[in-house]
Amino acid sequence: MLRRNIRLRREYLYRKSLEGKERLLYEKKRKIKEALEEGKPIPTELRNEEAALRQEIDLEDNYTSIPKTHIDDEYANATVRDPKILLTTSRDPSAPLIQFVKELKFVFPNAERMNRGGQVISEIIESCRAHEFTDVILVHEHRGIPDGLIISHLPFGPTAYFGLLNVTRHEIKDKKAIGTMPEAYPHLILDNFKTKLGERTANILKHLFPVPKPDTKRIVTFANRSDYISFRHHIYEKPGGPKSVELKEIGPRFELRLYQVKLGTMEQSEAQIEWVIRPYMNTTKKRSFIGNEPEPDDKRKRNKA
Repeated sequence: MLRRNIRLRREYLYRKSLEGKERLLYEKKRKIKEALEEGKPIPTELRNEEAALRQEIDLEDNYTSIPKTHIDDEYANATVRDPKILLTTSRDPSAPLIQFVKELKFVFPNAERMNRGGQVISEIIESCRAHEFTDVILVHEHRGIPDGLIISHLPFGPTAYFGLLNVTRHEIKDKKAIGTMPEAYPHLILDNFKTKLGERTANILKHLFPVPKPDTKRIVTFANRSDYISFRHHIYEKPGGPKSVELKEIGPRFELRLYQVKLGTMEQSEAQIEWVIRPYMNTTKKRSFIGNEPEPDDKRKRNKA
């Protein structure tokens, strides 16, 4: 099993190393296609390669003409089988952290909770690979307050590191108003993930959830505002017919802030870092890395006027 995982990892890294060459070849073919369609002469730098490239173009179809990326390899099996998630914590968890992880177990369908004990991360990841888990979620805390969440996709990655803020559930309303958490597969709402990094983040989050049934009444929302991702969990009812909809929040509530994406699994310290927040990025108040920055109120008033 260990040799097989090493071989698969090497094959994945090799395919990733070819992406630059495939992208360059794709751009050359695109220029030749555009020149032929518009009746323009072939670009001078491509005339020596024109015959070979045109032969490849004739053999391609709509599926093979688009270059694939390592992201396609990471989630290649996502549409084949439902996600299977392992939830665990840092060592010696406090009572609030244990309670929060219990609630997350109901948030993510097909999730299993495991007491960390004395196990190290590499042992947990290897065991999850052997039992065909698709993701591992590790929750950290500081002085009894959950403050970090790591999502590691198996078997190759990526691994996303989030800061965790404002974790609440029972403070929303009284217990009778909250009710119990349903276990139906939820519909997903992913709001304002507009940039390349935003699409990458949304891809990581949405593959934690299986495809729901059309008539399910459970909704999970990830809404990005100024790079803070708000998580909300609702169910809806139609007491007066299809035109009357009542939302009921069942919690938990928390905010996520992405600070690193790594091209590998959690235990691979040598894995390449795809994106990381730097200290100088905290001063770029008008720049948003995940989605579009909302307009200030005074600017909106000027646009309306």
